[in-house]
Amino acid sequence: MGSTVLSLRIDGELLDRLRQHAARRGMSVQDYVVRTLIRDDFDQRFKAAVDETEKFYGAQGAAKAAGAAGAAGASGAAGAAGIGAEEIARGPGGV
Repeated sequence: MGSTVLSLRIDGELLDRLRQHAARRGMSVQDYVVRTLIRDDFDQRFKAAVDETEKFYGAQGAAKAAGAAGAAGASGAAGAAGIGAEEIARGPGGV
């Protein structure tokens, strides 16, 4: 998977909050934003999968399937999030 540059214009107050959140975690702002986007993407894909399971099995069957999947893959979200973050190329100055 390659990387692409995304340039954003954001409010100064928002950037300050992002810097604070990133600093609390010992991360750069870029890494913090990328990991946040990856986590949000995973959450959306997981919800879509649960919705599809509910359509296929019905609400009771989906609850059983989700419980089994949650127990078996509890660490899968962290691993999935790390894949994309490692492949992001830093721009000049790591920003």
